[in-house]
Amino acid sequence: MATDATELFTEMFRSQSQQAMGQITGLFGQFMPADGLAEAENAVQWAQIASRMHAIWTDYQVEQLGKAQASPPLYADPMKWIATGQAVVRQLPFASPDVQQRLWNGVSVLINGVLAQYGLGPNAGADAAAGAPATEPELPLRDRRFADPEWRRQPFFAVLHQVYLLLSAEIMGLAEATEGLEPARKAQLLFATRAIVDALSPANFPLTNPVALEAAQRSKGESLVRGFENLLDDMRKGQLTHTRPGAFVLGENIAVTPGKVVFETPLYQLIQYTPTTDKVLKTPLLIFPPWINRFYILDLNAKKSFVRWAVEQGVTVFMVSWKSADASMADLVWDDYIAAQVEAIDVVRARLDVPSVHTIGYCVAGTTLAATLAVLARKGEADKVASATFFTAQVDFEEAGDLKHFVDDPQIETLGKLSPEGYLDGRYLAATFNILRGNDLIWSYVEKNYLKGEDYPAFDLLHWNGDVTNLPAHWHRDYLRDLYRDNRLVVADSMQACGVPIDLHRIATPAYIQAGREDHIAPPESVWKLTHYLAGPWTFVLAGSGHIAGVVNPPSSNKYQYWVNDARSDSLDAFVEGAQEHPGSWWPHWIAWLRDLGAEEIAARGKRRPGGRGDKVIEDAPGRYVTLR
Repeated sequence: MATDATELFTEMFRSQSQQAMGQITGLFGQFMPADGLAEAENAVQWAQIASRMHAIWTDYQVEQLGKAQASPPLYADPMKWIATGQAVVRQLPFASPDVQQRLWNGVSVLINGVLAQYGLGPNAGADAAAGAPATEPELPLRDRRFADPEWRRQPFFAVLHQVYLLLSAEIMGLAEATEGLEPARKAQLLFATRAIVDALSPANFPLTNPVALEAAQRSKGESLVRGFENLLDDMRKGQLTHTRPGAFVLGENIAVTPGKVVFETPLYQLIQYTPTTDKVLKTPLLIFPPWINRFYILDLNAKKSFVRWAVEQGVTVFMVSWKSADASMADLVWDDYIAAQVEAIDVVRARLDVPSVHTIGYCVAGTTLAATLAVLARKGEADKVASATFFTAQVDFEEAGDLKHFVDDPQIETLGKLSPEGYLDGRYLAATFNILRGNDLIWSYVEKNYLKGEDYPAFDLLHWNGDVTNLPAHWHRDYLRDLYRDNRLVVADSMQACGVPIDLHRIATPAYIQAGREDHIAPPESVWKLTHYLAGPWTFVLAGSGHIAGVVNPPSSNKYQYWVNDARSDSLDAFVEGAQEHPGSWWPHWIAWLRDLGAEEIAARGKRRPGGRGDKVIEDAPGRYVTLR
């Protein structure tokens, strides 16, 4: 998914360092006093800060020159993001005299109105003290990026961010009013416009961010040095840092639910977790996590872990841990992942001597699980799966959300150029997902960690978000082309796997379908469409929050809510209209549904306790594969 928008972000990410060095002289000039002993000492301090930053920058440049021939560059053409911005601007009617006049009038009125609150400009009150509002100024436009009082303390910064917000709204309005474009192109224009507008916020640059300037003055420049070091560290690894490096160690303080790796192939490891109850449900649970992420999103820590919670409910839990792709996996395709899911199902059945398993598919692994169920149904083996639970999974990609902006032909073809060794670097995927929520996952960290030099938090979810996974390039391109672009999975027998055509209408397995109300990756409208293709009974649950928090919401947190509707609905709107809201986590609702399918329990002994006497296992959970980059 490395696309124009992703390249826009990555090159702006790179150019932050160049801009920072270009602004150092001007920045220090604000703090260097003119005369006096104390002033001279301060001047020496700032000169030393400038010298240190220049030395850091020089060392980085020398270091990068030494690496120039060692590996392919992570960034695209340095002018690519500029060209993208120019392409967007050309589609907006800025040359129209009417547009120009409206913008000019709006900006003039806004500036005069803001300045008047500081006793400045033509609208200033006669009794106002120039430059010093009597009370906190009530600015007309609000945005959480500018909530700090520093943005209102001085008229310059007040005007600056107010004009930015006004122009942002106007530019987005122009993009929304653009006519003559196909819907897909119109959506891409809106997405690219928003990305550019967000990137150009004055909060993202040191000289236009008063909070960063105040931090620099308060720390006597140390915040600038720390921020610049943070920036260059991220440049070295080619990825934005969200959480404190070294804060989490797999198997020590994250992904710690006890278990054993009981089976492995070159594509995945199979983990079985140790029971904590004397008796367990006879039918075990096999979880397929997304193969574009690490499995431990479902095992972050003891309080948040879905795995640990399910084990505590008396469920024998197995987890697939997908291997991050390398050159040896270049030829893997759709069939290989479906065959792997079928194989894992058979391994669990044979290991525990049970006829069937419950399954969970999260996100893209849920998409693959649907195909797996269709393959089993076609082969007359559907009874191997007792139930299927889908976490935020899509099969119909007609309304697949913002990710569809990354799947036109030129962008899909670009993936081949980015994958010379046959696999797509997970850092490109991370950049793509980050830019979907640019202000939250990119620019807020640019401000906090680059401009203000703040320390990174120790946040397990953000650690997981940055623990990227490589993908087989061939398979990834096919997935985008066949599913996202052409929507072939929902066309009966249009695709095939494991030697048989795929028809989702053959799936009669009982299904539990969970969607996140605020999910921007798998929108609930898209997830709902799975109900249109199932021949068997299904239960739909709409959870509060989004793609991650809507799933990882343990009962102990007492957060969010979920909606259920026992009446059969023809649309998501109808479901919502008649749904009953319940506070807290939907997990207890799911376990009750699972037990209704079969409540028979057996003693948790023998191979129900992995690694016991006579049971050959490979290694302790979380296993080796989750550590491979």
